[in-house]
Amino acid sequence: MKLTLRQQLTQFAHLLQSQLFPTLEEAIGKLDDPARRLVTILEMIPLSRFVPASRGWIGRPSKDRYAMACAFVAKAVYGFAHTRQLVERLHQDRQLRRICGWETERHLPHESTFSRAFAEFAAMEFPQFAHAALIADTQKDRLIGHIARDSTAIEARERFPETPTQAKAVKAARQFAKRGSKPGPRGPHKRHKGGKPKYTPKSDTRLHRQRSMKLSEMLAQLPRHCSLGVKTSGDGNQKYWRGYKLHLDVADGQIPISGILTAAALHDSQVAIPLATMTAQRVTSLYDLMDSAYDATEIMEHSRSLGHVPIVQPVKRRRKEIPFQGPLPSRTFTWAEEDRFRERTTVERVYARLKDEFGGRQIRVRGAQKIMAHLMFGLLALTADQIMKLRT
Repeated sequence: MKLTLRQQLTQFAHLLQSQLFPTLEEAIGKLDDPARRLVTILEMIPLSRFVPASRGWIGRPSKDRYAMACAFVAKAVYGFAHTRQLVERLHQDRQLRRICGWETERHLPHESTFSRAFAEFAAMEFPQFAHAALIADTQKDRLIGHIARDSTAIEARERFPETPTQAKAVKAARQFAKRGSKPGPRGPHKRHKGGKPKYTPKSDTRLHRQRSMKLSEMLAQLPRHCSLGVKTSGDGNQKYWRGYKLHLDVADGQIPISGILTAAALHDSQVAIPLATMTAQRVTSLYDLMDSAYDATEIMEHSRSLGHVPIVQPVKRRRKEIPFQGPLPSRTFTWAEEDRFRERTTVERVYARLKDEFGGRQIRVRGAQKIMAHLMFGLLALTADQIMKLRT
């Protein structure tokens, strides 16, 4: 008889409590709560499948990459901001060192070796593959009710490339500050001759092209450079940041299914179709919950083509009034859609846990590859921790 996911998790937790934890405590001493949490996460994550083997290579042998991968997961679980803090803790804490895979202190590699290993993991997308394998092992046979989709701001400590328009505006602002005079008046406004032309919807947008593209092609066309982003909160205030955007699809139980990192200036709607395609390849779900940023015909049509029911918060648009009839009615939720749309807050709670507990706010690396690897190590630990909560 095939066990359900909850039965498998219950059996796994029983083995941890009855066999693994007592054996470890006999060898390395009593485990505290963070150490038990780390051991549980490391036992669930399939790290060994994707760690490259270096035995038999010509030249100087590299350090154990599996132990370093476990150390980077421990960095996310313990909330260390810098790799230097992780290395210092490994030198001081014998228990953590043994859990990661080093017997003695003299076997620990240098901080620069950790940095090179992290660059290798980022280049080969190691945490992304491990996360996809974890989702396939635990969520592939599960029918998921709702997929909540949203993005969050990721602040980075790096300069963003200035476009010619931005460079010109910065130069004009500096001259204005230096001379203390107002910039020259603008030229005359160019009005349309013969009246304003009638609006016609574009047929060559990115959303149109994505409908006929493969997932790899869609991901290759998304910008991933550092840029300036802006978001409008619910009270109307605008928040600016320099860095990137992390887009997530989150299933019931606050389990991240798939994620994409893009430039901060990219609109959320441009990532909906590739993110939905990636999620549909990993799990089976019923409803797609999205806010008003995803209110586009192409996104809803793509969701329906995948066999899903899109529930998208309608954009508040100005409606023209019809004589003797009043304004045109706007699209609204039914009571059932409104009840299901409340489940969208699961993605907000995942972002809060990622930033508060698993290092999402403490980014000290540069470049889209390394930042995505840093975030995915945190998401990997968060996903394993949330999956273990499903047994209760």
